[in-house]
This record gives sequence, structure tokens and C-alpha cells, in this order.
Amino acid sequence: MLRQFLSFSPSRVIKCLSRLNDKEVSFTKSRQRILFLTAAGLLIVGGGWFLYSTGFFQAASSQESLRAYIDDFAPYSHLCFFLLQFLSVVLAPIPSNITAAAGGVLFGTWPSFFLTFAAVVAGSLLLFWLARVLGRDFAGRFVSRRLSEKYQQILQTKAPVFLTLAFLFPFFPDDLLCILAGLSSLSFRRFAVIVLLARPWGLLFASALGGAAFHISPWAMVLIGVAGLALFLLGMKYGDQIEAAILKRLSRRKGNDAAC
Repeated sequence: MLRQFLSFSPSRVIKCLSRLNDKEVSFTKSRQRILFLTAAGLLIVGGGWFLYSTGFFQAASSQESLRAYIDDFAPYSHLCFFLLQFLSVVLAPIPSNITAAAGGVLFGTWPSFFLTFAAVVAGSLLLFWLARVLGRDFAGRFVSRRLSEKYQQILQTKAPVFLTLAFLFPFFPDDLLCILAGLSSLSFRRFAVIVLLARPWGLLFASALGGAAFHISPWAMVLIGVAGLALFLLGMKYGDQIEAAILKRLSRRKGNDAAC
């Protein structure tokens, strides 16, 4: 017995403790996953019951009745939509164009566009300002080191041109670029001008598409869906190449300017 005790070296103790710690971490992650799925399930069930009890599914038969349903909750419905769009920029990775299209169905083209645009502008400026004030500690919580290294140099030298292109094309992480722009030498006023000029066009198109959803024939909706899917797949396949070409082009211009 004594021999077995003496043969139980410190390294074996450390190894056993490490295994226990790994099991505890795994158990904690599993418990968190279960809690998250339970909360998500309750939220979905509760939301579905609320929509059913308030007549949402009956109202969804036509655009007029659906908008009348939404108007019954005004102005809270508009405020909730604005907050959803704002949070999609600041916290959640939800593309604003998708929620803008949904807003077009619920509120109409122009209300959806103005609410979405106001929320996106406010969220973009807030991210820029927080990164400017709090620095890299704040940015590191949202942006990976790989993305930071990928874009930081071009933002330091060609921020206005690059941000304008990034906001116009759907291949760039717009909201994360707002954070990285806050770490650059770009002024807040100039960044605000870029956001105001470059970000509305995709939102306007998405809102208009959602606003006309009930007036478009089924075949046209199918064609739009197929075209959207094709653009999505092309973006997934060639988005990195397009992004790399833009970065390479801007870097080449930087070299030519330096040579001059």
C-alpha cells in the first residue's frame, strides 16, 4: 500500500486533475448548450403563441391585412423594428438587408428603408466611436486577429475608398469594418459621410423588394429567389477573390502614390 502511494508521482496527480478539469469544462459547455436550446425553444413557442393569439397568421393572408395588424401595435412595432435593426449592427450577425426586406413586407418600402437606414447609421457610428474611445481592447472582443491584420493596413492608408467599396459590395463584413475604422486615423466626420453615402443603396433595394412582395407574381418571386440564390452562391465562391482583387488594387495604388 505504501509502495503504491509513493509511486503516485506529482505528474500523475497533475494529469488526473487536468482530466477532471477537462470533464468539468465539457460538462459546463453541455449545460450551457442545453440551457440555450431550452431558452430558444421557449422563446419560439412563446412567440408563436403570441402571434397566433393576436391573429398574425390570419392577417398574413394579404399585405393590407398584415399592415393593418402591424399598425395596431404602432408606434411600438416601429420602435421594436428599429431596435432589432440597431442590435443586428451592434451585437448580432444578422444581415441588415434581410431584415430590411422583412420590414418592407410589414411596413412598406419607405418606412422600412428609413427605419433600417437610421438604425444602421446609428449602429455604425456607435461602433466607430466605441472603437475610437476604448481602443484595441474593445475591438479585440469582436474582431479576430486574422481579420484585423487583413484590413488594418489598407484602412490606415486608403480608408475612404476602401470603406465606400466595402459598404457597396456584399462581400465584406461591414459592421466589423466600422470597428476597425475606429482604430484608424479616419476622422469621425468623414466616416459619417461615407456611411451616409454608401450604406443606403442595398437597404433601399431590399426594402423595395419586400414592399412589393405581395404584388409580384409567383413566377417572378421564383426568378428573384433563384437569382438571389445564385448571387449568394457566387459570393460564397468568388467573394474572397473579389475582395482580394480590391485589396490588391488599392495596395497597388498606394505603391504608385509612394513612388511618385
